[in-house]
Amino acid sequence: MTPRSAILNVMTKAVDKAARALKRDFGEVEQLQVSQKGPSDFVSNADHKSERILREELSKARPTFGFLAEESGAHAGTDPEHRWLIDPLDGTTNFLHGLPHFAISVALEKAGEVIAGVIYDPIKDEMFVAEKGGGAFMNDRRLRVSGRKALGDSLMATGIPFRGHGDPAIFTRQLEFAMRETAGVRRFGSAALDLAYVAAGRYDAFWEEGLAAWDVAAGILLVRESGGYVSDLKGGQTMLHGRSILATNGLLHAPIQSLLKPH
Repeated sequence: MTPRSAILNVMTKAVDKAARALKRDFGEVEQLQVSQKGPSDFVSNADHKSERILREELSKARPTFGFLAEESGAHAGTDPEHRWLIDPLDGTTNFLHGLPHFAISVALEKAGEVIAGVIYDPIKDEMFVAEKGGGAFMNDRRLRVSGRKALGDSLMATGIPFRGHGDPAIFTRQLEFAMRETAGVRRFGSAALDLAYVAAGRYDAFWEEGLAAWDVAAGILLVRESGGYVSDLKGGQTMLHGRSILATNGLLHAPIQSLLKPH
């Protein structure tokens, strides 16, 4: 792998520091103070600590950039073009239940376009990075999406609506058709890692509805830079704002979209 750019170095350093705090908290998960942010949507002091570290480190390196973060919302910077999109703990419910599958996701947006992204799984020590035009990598290994062309051979990932979120009836119809036509469907509980896994060829496709920009921004760039294709479920490009996403290896995009879109 070629040396990382200055901006990716800034991002990976910030993520690495936040991850050290998350790993310590994960080791004491039962002692965490947990508050309820909404129905089935838990937030812990680990989220806030991770976000605080990320904002401090990124602001030190790029003090003029704005932020859009899951816990603290939007903050404009003096640079109107650049903005960080931060999910300090994607997979909070997994984290709080002691399930070792969660990640930190940070993306950099320039004039509305995502130009760099980092997703880090601290438990497996897998650092996924991408920069526009520079490819996607995991721990210095170049990533490529899968080459599967047959829907029947494909493995898909999704997110299941939970209490107070999404439309279970619509999802159930989508899932029924996906189960019928593919080799399997997985639900691991972290959209950021689902997208990283599509980029790595571990999944052939991922779909979900009801996601926010910080959930998907870095992952969208990873999939694109590894040769995949991303759209919303209607085929448009509203993923950061339209709240639905379909990411595939490209070869399977049209058949999977046809499978899910009517439902």
